[in-house]
Parts: sequence; structure tokens; C-alpha cells
Amino acid sequence: MIRYWKIYCEFFRSSFARELEYRANFFAKVLQNAAWILFGLLVVLVLYRNTDSVAGWEKVDSLLLVGTGFTVAAVFGLLFRSLLEIPGQIRLGQLDFILTKPVDSQFWVSTRKFNFDQVGSFVAGIATMIYAVPRLSAAPVLVDWFGYVVLVGCSVAVFYSLCLSLMSLAIWFVRVDNLWVLSESVLDVARFPLDMYSPGIQRFLLYVVPIGFIATVPARQLIIGFDPLMLVLGIGWAGASLLFARWFWMFALKHYTSASS
Repeated sequence: MIRYWKIYCEFFRSSFARELEYRANFFAKVLQNAAWILFGLLVVLVLYRNTDSVAGWEKVDSLLLVGTGFTVAAVFGLLFRSLLEIPGQIRLGQLDFILTKPVDSQFWVSTRKFNFDQVGSFVAGIATMIYAVPRLSAAPVLVDWFGYVVLVGCSVAVFYSLCLSLMSLAIWFVRVDNLWVLSESVLDVARFPLDMYSPGIQRFLLYVVPIGFIATVPARQLIIGFDPLMLVLGIGWAGASLLFARWFWMFALKHYTSASS
């Protein structure tokens, strides 16, 4: 464990040094990511210009939802953005090099690079929630915040697992470079309140493909109040997703024939 922590810290230092080489580009990307959040907030403001509620969600509720979704995406982008490089590594033969390393391959492809320009998205997402939370109809108590923080962590785990599983498909679909578009589509769906969909779709997004846990379920912990059932289900989904992603990655590697084959 200590060895992996040292490797993780080295990955962090090398990624930070890479960002310092192109500081103007780094600050430009930070501002760009923050601008995308402002655009998302503008969509919410326009939507609520002529209505007070959408599927039972008031404007401040939706702002909290959007802030939560962007925060989850920012944390994933900061810590695990290197996952999206897997298709390119397979096509160029770089995965061969990774597999020869005396380090777990999943650890390497997941954490090799940190994407520090996501700091802008993270700050903007937190700022949105800071604005929305005091304006909720009921002030969240400590247990609500506990449920929210835990479920946000579960959301990151679920989204990470989904992305790793999607990127693992590149071992079979070598020429497909834009698998990351599917993960972006998942985030787009997750930023809308789950209550907008029919009951059947809601159950599907909660109990079959847990997209609802990426933003809606954590936000409900602050809007409606602490829900122990959703907390237990979120933890269960996070654990099951991580185990499946691990199994599928190892299963995919057994079918990897290397670039030279």
C-alpha cells in the first residue's frame, strides 16, 4: 500500500509539472470549464423563467442538482481522466508497455494523469451549491449532509466504474476512439431530475443502470432529507459497480492480443 501511495504521489507531481509548462493553456481551460457550468446554470434560469416547478423540483432544487452533477464530473475528471486515454493506448500499442510494469494495470490507467483544469468546474459547482443550499425550503441538518457526502462519493465510484467498463470495450473495438462520448451522455442524463421520467424509467435508472445515483439521489438528501434506504442502496451500487468494473477489466485483458499480434 505504501508503494502504491508513493507511485500515486509521483503521478500527481508529474501531472502538476506538466500543467506548469503551459500555464496560459491551463488557466484558459479552467475558465472554459467554469464557463460551461455558467451555461448550464443559464439553461436552468431560462427553464424556470415561466414556471415555478418542474416535476416537483423548484429552481433552487435544480440549481443544487446541477451543482452536484458538475461537482461529481469535476472530481472524476480531476482524478480519473486518464481512463479516457485507454482506446488510444490500445490502438498505439502503449497498453503493452503498461502491462509490463510491476504495477497493477487498472491503477496505472486510472490514475496516471491528473486533469487539474477541472478545478474551475469544481469551484463553480461548489459555488452553485453554496448559493442554492441556504435557499432550500428546509435547511439541511447534519445527518442530511452526511448522506449527501457519502452518496456523492458513491456517485464518483459508480461513474468511474461505468467509464472503466466502457473504455475496456476498446480491446474489442480497437478503431472506436470516441467511447468517451457515451460517458458524457450519461452525465447529460444525470443532470436532469429523475422525477422527469416515467416511473418505469425511474426504476430502471435506480435499480438496473444506476445513473440516478450520480446527481439526483445525493441532491435529494439535502432537498427532501436523509433517506437511509437510498444511502444503503448507493453504497451497495458503488461496491457492486467497482467489483464488476474490476472483473470486466481483467476479463478484457485476457482477450487483449497486444499491438504486435
